[in-house]
Amino acid sequence: MTVDIFSDIRCPFCYVGKKKFEKALDKFAKRDDIKVVWHSYQLDPFLQKQPNRDPYDFFSESKGINLQQAKMMHEHAKNAGKEAGIEFNFDNQKIANSYRGHLLIQLAKQKGIANEMEEELFRAQFIDARNIDDENELISIGKNAGLTEDEVKNALNSDELKNKIAEDSLLARKIGVRAVPFFVFNDKYAVSGAQSPEVFLEVLEKSYEEFSAGSRGLNLIDSL
Repeated sequence: MTVDIFSDIRCPFCYVGKKKFEKALDKFAKRDDIKVVWHSYQLDPFLQKQPNRDPYDFFSESKGINLQQAKMMHEHAKNAGKEAGIEFNFDNQKIANSYRGHLLIQLAKQKGIANEMEEELFRAQFIDARNIDDENELISIGKNAGLTEDEVKNALNSDELKNKIAEDSLLARKIGVRAVPFFVFNDKYAVSGAQSPEVFLEVLEKSYEEFSAGSRGLNLIDSL
């Protein structure tokens, strides 16, 4: 059975959602029968990298809120991260566009290591405070996930992989994705947000029961 996940590596709650989903999957008896498919989704596709910019000041300006509110929202995300086992390092976070990171994710999907790539990019962005729009950083990140330096360099200039990102963006619009993380189970049940492991487990069990009975969902994704 397939679980499709729409996510952006600049979204802290996407990282939280990943960890909570994985906790549910660890408890799921048929976890070896689950295929996870990652889809690229950019929350801010026109973001210009500003690696030396204060992250709270940037967030305050971009959201039209004051600095205190910006820090409070990050504190909320930090607490959510702790609950999921993540120690967010927001103080040193680099402001960088996620597009080139998504190119690596698309290549990693073809090689069967998308989950490893997602994890490395999330860690780079939110824990190690690396610039995920910098080629040298991406080479290092890609190698950690299992790619070679040449594969990373080629991916960053690949029209094929750029088209894959565009296809994911179109797919997200067609099925009505408005925010991420967004999970689709067996091409039928949608779960939006970083829900609890218990919620994810409940949907896994229900959708897998239907899948085992022969239901292949509504073909929302496969038909697009």
